[in-house]
Amino acid sequence: MPNLYNKDTNEFVGIITEDQLDFLKAQLEEESAEDTDYYLNRDTLELFERQGADAGLMELLRRAMGDKEEVEVRWVS
Repeated sequence: MPNLYNKDTNEFVGIITEDQLDFLKAQLEEESAEDTDYYLNRDTLELFERQGADAGLMELLRRAMGDKEEVEVRWVS
């Protein structure tokens, strides 16, 4: 299962499922086939909720964002 990290601080955010990773890949732009990081902001999280994002994924993404307006996360299998 993929591990999710804050890209800037390298802080471990949590473990996501393959389905949750597939959701992120489907929703966000990847710069290449090897791209493993995503830029998120508050609007993106609201869009994810409207798109029916998994509650566990949303919790992890909110934790990664904390009180900031944006964050970059990366995943590692």
